[in-house]
Amino acid sequence: MKNTILILLVSLISLTACSKENSDTNNGLSRVIFDPGNLKFISNSLNPKKETMSALYGNEKALESLSKETQKPEAGTVMKLVTWKYHENPQYIGGTITGELLSIETVQADHLGNISYEIKNDPAKSTSPDKEGRIQYFMSYRPVSRP
Repeated sequence: MKNTILILLVSLISLTACSKENSDTNNGLSRVIFDPGNLKFISNSLNPKKETMSALYGNEKALESLSKETQKPEAGTVMKLVTWKYHENPQYIGGTITGELLSIETVQADHLGNISYEIKNDPAKSTSPDKEGRIQYFMSYRPVSRP
């Protein structure tokens, strides 16, 4: 009888110790997942000062333009630069994970070679970005080589 009571007591303590009440670690933030659609991953970057990480996605024409190290995107190029705030990974010491989505910048070159730039979710909405500078920044990326 003593063993049964001891087992029940230990079971009760272990079940109540695993409760997850009041453990809202997201502070009410929701995580937005970016879907690149038919665009492929090209490269990424990290800005430790701003605590942001970015990923560049593009189509085949974008990959060709960046591989040739040209100053302008080729006709038919579509590139998207997605920027997230990063946070410490609670599961690994020294690791980071993406947090809230900050912006999605798009550079497109139509079949005539006209280049357009667009930004969504701009964190600094009061300042208009230097479009030519941002296009040059896109063109400064080099595709990562994958085995």
